[in-house]
Amino acid sequence: MFDHSSAEPSAAVRVGENYVLPSTTIRDLGVLIDSNVAMRSHVSLTVSGCFAVLRQLCSIRRSVSDTVFHSLVVSLVMPHLDYCKATIARLPASQLSRLQSVLNATARLIHRSSRYEHVTPMLRDLHWLRSPERIDFRLAVLTYRCLHGLVPLYLSD
Repeated sequence: MFDHSSAEPSAAVRVGENYVLPSTTIRDLGVLIDSNVAMRSHVSLTVSGCFAVLRQLCSIRRSVSDTVFHSLVVSLVMPHLDYCKATIARLPASQLSRLQSVLNATARLIHRSSRYEHVTPMLRDLHWLRSPERIDFRLAVLTYRCLHGLVPLYLSD
């Protein structure tokens, strides 16, 4: 905030007696939206949050069984990747590759493999789609549910 007696800033908006600077990103329902709607901030926050969870899970890897660990990973990482898929549809490949790197690291952690092993067989074994296909699948399911009245009225309208 600025003192109203000082020279008014060029980008600020006057609200009452105060000046408010515009923000370059906003958060709505947990989704960060850039001023240019490129979703870079949202992807960065999602990727860093997922890797933080993976680091914490890595520390308990030896303490739990494989099935429990798999359940923990799926329940703690995948919801972050799948949240608000419609907002990140049609992102550039560079942004989708960052989301794919989380999927790859997660599959490698579950399979106890090194980062140099090929990840496609691991993803296939887990029955996981790659990041662009996951987005398309989620949108297709949402569309199906909208067309068949399986969603709230505000979505099917």
